[in-house]
Amino acid sequence: MSHPWETERRFNAGADDYRKRFGGRVQKITLDAGFTCPNRDGTCGTGGCTFCDNRAFNPSYNDPDKPVAQQLREGMEFHRKRYRKADRFLAYFQAYSNTYGELENLKELYEQAIRFPGIVGIVVGTRPDCVDTEKLDYFAELSRRTSLVLEYGIESLLDRTLVRVNRGHDVETARRAVEETAKRGIRTGGHLIIGLPGETREDFLEMARNISSWPLNNIKFHQLQLIRGTPMAEEYLHHPEAFHDFTMDGYLRLMVELVGLLNPSFVIERIAGEAAPAMTLKEGWGVRYDAVLRAFETLLEETDTWQGKNYRPMN
Repeated sequence: MSHPWETERRFNAGADDYRKRFGGRVQKITLDAGFTCPNRDGTCGTGGCTFCDNRAFNPSYNDPDKPVAQQLREGMEFHRKRYRKADRFLAYFQAYSNTYGELENLKELYEQAIRFPGIVGIVVGTRPDCVDTEKLDYFAELSRRTSLVLEYGIESLLDRTLVRVNRGHDVETARRAVEETAKRGIRTGGHLIIGLPGETREDFLEMARNISSWPLNNIKFHQLQLIRGTPMAEEYLHHPEAFHDFTMDGYLRLMVELVGLLNPSFVIERIAGEAAPAMTLKEGWGVRYDAVLRAFETLLEETDTWQGKNYRPMN
């Protein structure tokens, strides 16, 4: 079957897109540059998102006390041991909100990263309420000098959920940020969580229909993971009935439906997440992401589904 993304795979996979754009395998090196968030420091709230503890996702070489160059060097060493052919790298500013600061300070970090040998581009993870015209204009200029993705934590398309998880912004703020970013020609990514409390199966499918009208290039999906010590973990202990206890098979069958509704132009970077097992409240699926991905692709084959099979553009 011929797909718009020009591979035989049944979804527009991030790994394939990177090979196409960079001529080979590309590894992301995650960075912790010491940022915080406006719902942590009192600007729009305190405590942060109720599901969040970045330590559960950061590799050992991430330490905000280490300069960006040191984290990049140690990250390259880590990945070259794990993947012997790794020679192209993206600097991924991941922890917390990486545009939350004065522009001149941000420029220093980003410019340091793109000058580092072996770095072919950067990915900047942030919140939609942490960009403005001046920052977006800088990103537009930077994107003409290097590969750049501005990746927004959207998390949910329901305002009631964003309030419940102490997000500190609404859906319209996210949409505006995505639109303002995309219209400047900046490659734009989004992150969504599947399984936030109070949301239903139909909410997840409707999210796929709605997000498909947004001007995104890349998208990531993570199942909700309950991290020990977070307010959401406490909420689960008191009200487990509000949560989805996804088995791997159940989650992947939902994702097959969701991906069938999704805009086929979106590059799907992830369909599930991984967290440090010692930090999670509940036992995980017991397999690494590559096994999850193989099971997902098997289900796509078995159900004769592909990305965008049931996609209908919204008027």
